[in-house]
This record gives sequence, structure tokens and C-alpha cells, in this order.
Amino acid sequence: MTTLIRTLDQPLDSSALAAIADGAPLAPGDGARARITAAHDLVLAIVAAGVPAYGVNTGVGALFDRTVEPALQRRLSRQLIMSHACGVGAPLPPEEVRAIIAAQANNLAHGRSGVRVAVVEALLALLNHAIVPEVPAGGSVGYLTHMAHIALVLIGEGHARIAGERQTGAQALARAGLVPLVLEAKEGLSLINGAPCATGLGALALARAWRLVTAADAVAAFSFEALGGNPAAFAADLVSLRRSDGIAASAVALNAWLAGSTHLANRGRLQDPLSLRAVPHVHGGVRDALAHVTAMIDAELASVTDNPVVLGTPDLPRAGSQAHAVAAGLAMALDSLGVAIAHLGMIAERRLDRLVNPLVSGLPPFLAREAGVSSGFMIAQYSAAALVGENRRLAAPASLDGGITSALQEDYLSHQTPAALKALTLVANVEAILGIELAAAAEAHDAAVSPAARAPATARLHTHVRATIAPYADDRPMHEIMAAGANLVRAGLPGA
Repeated sequence: MTTLIRTLDQPLDSSALAAIADGAPLAPGDGARARITAAHDLVLAIVAAGVPAYGVNTGVGALFDRTVEPALQRRLSRQLIMSHACGVGAPLPPEEVRAIIAAQANNLAHGRSGVRVAVVEALLALLNHAIVPEVPAGGSVGYLTHMAHIALVLIGEGHARIAGERQTGAQALARAGLVPLVLEAKEGLSLINGAPCATGLGALALARAWRLVTAADAVAAFSFEALGGNPAAFAADLVSLRRSDGIAASAVALNAWLAGSTHLANRGRLQDPLSLRAVPHVHGGVRDALAHVTAMIDAELASVTDNPVVLGTPDLPRAGSQAHAVAAGLAMALDSLGVAIAHLGMIAERRLDRLVNPLVSGLPPFLAREAGVSSGFMIAQYSAAALVGENRRLAAPASLDGGITSALQEDYLSHQTPAALKALTLVANVEAILGIELAAAAEAHDAAVSPAARAPATARLHTHVRATIAPYADDRPMHEIMAAGANLVRAGLPGA
């Protein structure tokens, strides 16, 4: 099968970026090459004419008023990479590094940065040769740090992993038949500037969040059937009274999952608790929030976030300083993604509690095979409750952290990268919560729902779960069950 190669002739969108992070190839494209070359010609003209340009012939940050002579501009580019590689902590996973690289290549391909085509090709070579720069996760208040660690490898410094081995940047490039870049004027600044880090990480969090909300509809329906809920609350004429595309979509999904369930026929309960009755409203609210985040990330990828940008013609070149690297809107959107996903985990944990709580479930206590000698899912619910608590703390907005850097020159910080990083953690936590609920719901079906009475879709889901997770009888560590459930959710559940 031929692999479709995406090019940079048109801006990437969030789904394309996530696919590239997962290993899909990326190439420059003729249109991108032309734009990049035209912008580089403007930088050459700026240098030749001595037009004042931030980071081209001046220092950066609070050193913007220090002139850098042409003979030192290559050195400026290299030393910017060295001094800005200030990351701390464990390295990011490979897919997150790939997402950042793809987002930065996309940013440079708009043709407003002024780097050479060779710089973008070098970034894409990291992707296409599976070279993963070692990028510490922490140490960023917005941008700069993560990209500096990637740029280190481009110039033969730092460390990277290739074919599973940790090597120096120079060794990793040589192994792939590549040579280190010698950076020219502005290239050092353009390689570390902009919002590609938060954009790339945010696109990954978003892709997983969309897969998660789809899985959540399936898991909720699975639990709903086991608990004998009343599906009348999901009737189309009732749901349509609240205007929300997300609620409508979740209700359609729930009804598809539950269609044909004789176990739910003629249920006598007039009104279910909110953790069952409000599933389309909570899951739908999450869908609406994710739609907004999708629009924000796609707009970010279609935007130039470098500073300065180059404009004009070679005869009249211009460097325009602005604040496009300050992605306040993106930071707020990623904060909202975190809050939305935290709600998804919160209602899932409440459904899980109803599955294991003998006071309300009508099921064996804690779904234990031999209650008393066996504890079943009792403490797994504790784990889910702990993750809900952690999510509540993580959902506090990073975009309001503030701070002052560079001697008052950079006295507003939007913290978009920390917002993206915590969104990824929130998504992983909710994958774990839903994984526990999924395993518990399968156990509840074994105890209370005969195979013939299940909806066809939930019957298929039960088979899917049981292919990986055997019935539980306190016969192996619960951690293994929880991890297997999370993996099923993360991979995506089969559709109704």
C-alpha cells in the first residue's frame, strides 16, 4: 500500500499533525520551497542594507538594543541555540517530539521567517529518518526551550535517539547520512521562536481527546446497560430541545450502542441519577469544547508565529516585530481542553462507583466473585477517585500563571506549552479512569446481563474486552486489569 506523503504547500491541520507525529511522512513541496526561498532573499537584503531587525543584527530579549555585526551573525544564531537549551526533567516521548518538529516546519513554510530551504529540509530529515532529539519536558514558560533542544541536534550538538540508541547529535545525523547545519543570520532565532511546541503537543492531546470522548460514549452505554438505566432520557425529541451539536452527537452514539437491548426494555425507573441520565450532556459538552480547540489549533497552524517576520521586496525589505509567538488564545483553549477532559473523567468515576457500590447497583458487592474473601473492584474505584482528584488540580489554568522574564522586556507570559503538557497528562488520566470503568462494566455484564439480552453493539464490545481482559476473581494484580483497560481505551474502541 502506498503511503500518502503530506507536503507543506498548504498549512497542516491538527489531524495531519497528529498523523505525522504517529509516523506519517512529510515533505516540503514546491510551493513551500518557493515561499521559503523568497523570504530568505529578504533576510539577505536586510543584512546587506543594515536594516535594523530583531534577532538578525541585534541581540534578543532585553538585549534587543545591542547591535550584532554581520561577521557575528552566524555565531549569534548558533549561540542562541546553546543558551536557550534550558530544559529540565525527563525527555518527551518520541511522538511528542515529532509533533513539535512538524509544527515548526509548518511555521517556517509559511515563508515569513527567512530561513533557507535547507533548514526546513533538515527538520523534515529528523522526521523521515526517525531521529528523535532528546527534549526535556520541563522548563518552558511559553516557547523557546523545547525547540532549542531540537535545534541542538540539527547543528550536531545535544543528544538524540535513532534505532533505539542514544547518541550525540552529530552521531545520529551521521548514522542517517546527514551533516550538521551551519546556521546563518536569523536561523537560530527562527528555529526556537513561535508557538510550534504548544501547537504540536496540543494537536496530540486533541487527537487523543477526540478518540477518548468517542470511547467514553461506548463505555457509558456499557455501564448504563449493566445498571439497567432508562434510555427514554436519550430520545431524539427530548435531546433536540437543548441546542448543542455535541449533545446531539453523544445522544446519537448512546442510542446506537443501546439499540436492541432487551435488558433495558420496559425499565420501571422514572428518572436515573445524573451520572447516567446526563451522559449526553456532559460528553456533549466535551465535544463542543473540543470543536473549539480544534478550530484554535487549526488557526494556529495556518498562522505565522515567528518574530520578527520578513516582508516587502529585496529592494525594500522590512522586518516586522510583533508578538505572534505569544499564543494566549491557544493557551486558553488548551486550558479549556483540560477542563473538558477532567469532566469526562469525573462522570466516568461516578458511573464506576455505581457499578461497584452494592447500595445502589443491584450487582454483587464490588463485582467480587466471592464477596468477603474477594474485594473485586473495590480499590480500583479508589484509584479512579485519586485520578479525578489529580485532574481537578491539573485543570487549574496554566495561562494565568503569569511571571516576568528577560529584565522586564517579556513581562507577560501565556504558558501555552505548560497548558499543552498538562492537557496530555489529563488525557492519560482519563484514559485510565475509563479503562477501569470498561473492565468493571464487562464484569457487571457477566453478573447481570445475559448475552442474549444485550444490545448487539454492547455484545460486540463485551467480546472485544474479553479478548484482552479475562473475568476477574482476585486471581491476579488489579493493576494489570486497569492497564489493559486503559490500553483498550487509548487504542480506540470499536464503533456501534
